[in-house]
Amino acid sequence: MPRTLVTSALPYANGPLHLGHLIGAYLPADCYVRTLRALGEEVLYVCGTDEHGVAITIGAEQEGVAYPEYVARWRASIKAAFDAFGIVFDAWSGTSICPEHAATSQEFFRRLDHNGYLQKRTEEQLYCEQDEMFLADRYILGTCHECGYEEARGDECPRCGKWLDPLKMPKVACKVCGTVPVRRSTSHWYLDLPKLRDDGVGAWFASHPWKPNVSAFIGNQLENIRARPITRDMRWGVPVPADVAGAEEGKVLYVWFDAPIGYVSFTQQWARERGQPDEWKRWWLEPDSRLVHFIGKDNIPFHCLVFPSMLFGQQQSWVLPWQVPANEFYNLEGAKFSTSKNWTLPLDALAQRYEPDLVRFYLLSSAPETADSEWRWEEFQRCVNTSLADTIGNLATRVLRFAAKHFEGRVPALDPAIEIELDRSLLLECGPIADPSRSVLEFRFRRASEELVANAVVANVFIDRHAPWSLRTKDPVRAAAVLNTACNWLALLAHWMAPFLPRKAQQLWSMVGGAGQIEARRWPAEPADGSWRLLAPGTPFGTIEGPFPKIPDEVIEGEIRELHERGKP
Repeated sequence: MPRTLVTSALPYANGPLHLGHLIGAYLPADCYVRTLRALGEEVLYVCGTDEHGVAITIGAEQEGVAYPEYVARWRASIKAAFDAFGIVFDAWSGTSICPEHAATSQEFFRRLDHNGYLQKRTEEQLYCEQDEMFLADRYILGTCHECGYEEARGDECPRCGKWLDPLKMPKVACKVCGTVPVRRSTSHWYLDLPKLRDDGVGAWFASHPWKPNVSAFIGNQLENIRARPITRDMRWGVPVPADVAGAEEGKVLYVWFDAPIGYVSFTQQWARERGQPDEWKRWWLEPDSRLVHFIGKDNIPFHCLVFPSMLFGQQQSWVLPWQVPANEFYNLEGAKFSTSKNWTLPLDALAQRYEPDLVRFYLLSSAPETADSEWRWEEFQRCVNTSLADTIGNLATRVLRFAAKHFEGRVPALDPAIEIELDRSLLLECGPIADPSRSVLEFRFRRASEELVANAVVANVFIDRHAPWSLRTKDPVRAAAVLNTACNWLALLAHWMAPFLPRKAQQLWSMVGGAGQIEARRWPAEPADGSWRLLAPGTPFGTIEGPFPKIPDEVIEGEIRELHERGKP
C-alpha cells in the first residue's frame, strides 16, 4: 500500500492567519489526513513556518526586536490558531529553528550546481539608497510590464499572473519607504528552469493528471519559462554554501528557494526525534510514496513547477508531487480579506465566540475548490442552525433522550426477525446514502460535507416514518428495534463526522455509548443489510445534550455590524 506524505504551504511568520489561509491550505489537508488515517493508510502530515526573507527583517526592525524573537512570536501565534481549530500536524517546525534545515537547503543548492542547473550572473538590481539594501522582488511595487496593472509586485502580477522582471517595469518604488530605487551591480545564482523543463520536468508535468486550474496555470507558464534567481543580498537567511560562494559575501538563499525545502528538513527532524534518523528517506526517496501539497492558488507555480524542478534537479529519484489540490481565493462578505483595512475576522476571537468545529464545517462546506468563494455570516448561521443543529443535533437528542427515558438509558434490543426489514427501509427507502470518504479522497470537500448531512437526513426520514414514540406501548419490540437502528446510525454519523468535526464527533460517539476515542477507530464499511451496526444492545448511553446550539439572529446581526464598524472592504 502506498504511503501518503501531505504538506500544507508553510505559513509566513510575519503576521496572523485569517480564514482564507485556514480553508486554503490547512483545514482541507487536516480533513484529508484524518480520513486517510481512519481508512488505515500510512500518512504523514508536515508543516511549519517560513521564517526568512526581507518582510521579516523589516517587520522585526520596525518593532526593534531581534529576528529570531520576531519569528518565534508569530510561529507561536500561528500554531495557536491551528491548535484552536483542531488542525494537527505530525511534524511541525520552523525554517530558522529546524536543526536540519540550513544543511539540507545548502545541499540542494550544491547538487543543483553540480548537475548543471544553476547559473551565476552579474547584473543590475534595484537598490534602495534610503534603506541601504537591495530590494527583494516582493518589496518592489510598480506597473506590470505585461498588462499595465499599476499595483503589481516585483515578482508577479496579481492581475495577469505573469512573472515579472523589476528592471523592465516602467514605474517602480520601494515598498518600504516609497522612494524610487537605483540600479546597482551584484552577483547571484539562478535556477535554470528552462533546462530543467527540457530535461524532464516539462514531460512529467504534461503526463500528470492535475486539477483544471493547476493545469491551465502551469501550462501557460511552461512555454515561456525563464531562469529564476535563488539568492539574495541579505543578513537573515540560509547562507549560500561557502564552498560554492567563493569570494562572494552576504549572500543567502532566496526565501522561496529554502522554504519548500522545509518540507524535507522538517521530515528529517521528525525522523531524528523519533530515534529513526533515516526514516525520512522512506517518505521522500521511495517510489511508493505519494506527495500531496495543499496550497492556495497563488502558490501553484512554486509547488507544481519550481519545487518539482528543485527535486528533479537533485538527480536522486526524489518523489515528485502526486496531487496538488490548489484552492481558489476565499473572501469575506463580498470582498478580499485585508488586514490593513481591518476587513478580517481574527481567528482567536472567532474561536472564543463559536465552537471551532462549527467554523471548520462551514469552511469545508464553502471551500473555494474550483472558484472563489466567501464567508458570509448569514450562511454560517444557516449552516449551523439547519445542517448541524436541525439535521444532526435534533436527530441525536430526540432519539437518545427517548431511548434513554424508556429503555433504561441503554441501546435498545434488536429483534432479528425485523432487522433486515428495518435495514432495507433505512438503506433503500429513506434517501440517498454516500460514503463521504470517497469525496474527500477526490479533494471534493464541499460534496463530502453535503453527503454527511444527507446521511443524517436519511435517518430523520427513517425515524419519522417508523415513529417509535407511537410504537412504544402497542409494539415495544418494534419500537426498540427502530431505536436500536437509529442509535447505530448515529454511531456511523459520528465516524463520518470525525474528519470534519472531530470534537463534536467525539461528543456524539460518547453520547451513544461508544468507547474510546473516535479518531482511533477505523472508518466504517459502507452499510449493508445486517452487517453495519457498531453498538451492542444494552450499551449504556453517555451524557446526552444537544451538540449544536443554534445561533440567534441578533448575534449574526451584531457580527455584521461589528465587521462594518471595524473595517471596510
